[in-house]
Amino acid sequence: MKPTSSIRIGYGWDSHEFKRGIPLKIGGVTLEHPKGLGGHSDGDVLLHAITDALLGALAAPDIGSLFPPSDPQWKGADSTVFLKEALTRVRQAGYRIANLDSTLILSEPKIGPHTAAIRARISELVGIPGASIGIKAKTPEGMGTDNAAIAHVAVLLEEVERPAKPKISNNKTKSKKA
Repeated sequence: MKPTSSIRIGYGWDSHEFKRGIPLKIGGVTLEHPKGLGGHSDGDVLLHAITDALLGALAAPDIGSLFPPSDPQWKGADSTVFLKEALTRVRQAGYRIANLDSTLILSEPKIGPHTAAIRARISELVGIPGASIGIKAKTPEGMGTDNAAIAHVAVLLEEVERPAKPKISNNKTKSKKA
């Protein structure tokens, strides 16, 4: 089903608990930290939220419906697989990403030193300039989520301009010789 608007807004949210013995991946970047994010796949909370935001903008099924955690083929999967599927659906629907804004909520590690690398990786993955990607991080002060990472993402999609079709006239005119 083709969306009816020239712009679409999507929102995605995800969370995962920290666990020892797992690499920490956020936004497609592996960060040095003693704990990673547990999940059926690689636990990349930011890529999961981006994927859901893109799917939501299209009113498509969410990440859990397309890649159910009950399916063993997704165990340990790289989250870029999920993101690529969402991007394919965006292109097939005739849209592109105009911008993306995200907020990470976690106690540690500090995201500030990694923001540029995360922005660059997301830019590479989704095909938009880094200047169109917002990466913010907040601490969960008083929320009781110190052992988890949470990601919120909003995306704006815009319809891809298609070249105008030339008008074909059925009027056949014959030139008259003078």
